[in-house]
Amino acid sequence: MQQVEEMIGTSPAIRAVAEMVMKVAKTDLPVLITGETGTGKELAAQAIHAQSLRRRSSFVPINCGAIAETLLESELFGHERGAFTGAVQQKKGRVEAATGGTLFLDEIGDLLSSLQVKLLRFLQKGTFERVGGQETLHVDARVIGATHVDLKTAMEQNRFREDLYYRLGVLHIHLPPLRERGEDVLLMAMRFLTRASAVNAKVIRGYSSDALDAIRSYHWPGNVRELSNRIRRAVVMAEGMEITARDLDLTSEAAFGIGDSLDSLKAAQRRIEVEMIVKGISLHHGNLTRVARDLDVSRTTLYRKLREYNLQCLVPPAPPVHAAAVSVRN
Repeated sequence: MQQVEEMIGTSPAIRAVAEMVMKVAKTDLPVLITGETGTGKELAAQAIHAQSLRRRSSFVPINCGAIAETLLESELFGHERGAFTGAVQQKKGRVEAATGGTLFLDEIGDLLSSLQVKLLRFLQKGTFERVGGQETLHVDARVIGATHVDLKTAMEQNRFREDLYYRLGVLHIHLPPLRERGEDVLLMAMRFLTRASAVNAKVIRGYSSDALDAIRSYHWPGNVRELSNRIRRAVVMAEGMEITARDLDLTSEAAFGIGDSLDSLKAAQRRIEVEMIVKGISLHHGNLTRVARDLDVSRTTLYRKLREYNLQCLVPPAPPVHAAAVSVRN
């Protein structure tokens, strides 16, 4: 699949997600995306839409937990003029805006019971009525829901409808937390640093050794979102050409030990090789000749490792070659 920056990675966990996204994108069935806050659920939904036959139509997101309960039904399904105080004209909702495309319902676990019934009907028949309206409307839109809430527990507590859960969760994708994605955190840290440096017009060479250790060992409770935000802050705060652990505001108290459990030899080798390659690219600004020299390997071996670990995205593109002027003799 075509990766977005927050979903890059080579770990088995994120590869499984990428494969699932490609399979799911080929269908029109509803999808349920679960995962902790900050794991990139909306990005996964966007990737599904971008790979689907609906990609030329709109991707319409709505956060069910960020809109007042009294307004959410109108935001979803629209309203007719005079439906309530302040409804001075007819308004189409997000469902209609997603006609032919994808409707993304973020934090669907916060949806009111009354709206769960209406959403279930829409999933089953593709029909609904605007608030205050009598006309039954039909819309062809794919629905993708996402939540950090444990919906099975919510069902046991009668906060989420069982029939809606099974209707929406025909296809289920679970996004792993960043702490379970191994070396992916270093890849994303490099990409976020490149982007943040460009936005702030600052020349940052890379990360110091203590920063790399801190990034690898930190628990990342806020997941990818926290990583991105810390790096943006670090770029602003950095006084040198390297990002330090202090710039990231990652103290020893905030880090978790990484030596308390054993990796398999294969996993440990992979982790160490990825870390060393990422560090080399960071220190040498993408100059692969110098990276290969410091790692004591041939350029051929380095290129093979870049492909094996899908690290080509970290190498800056070569500057354009300008054609030399050619004189033509008569």
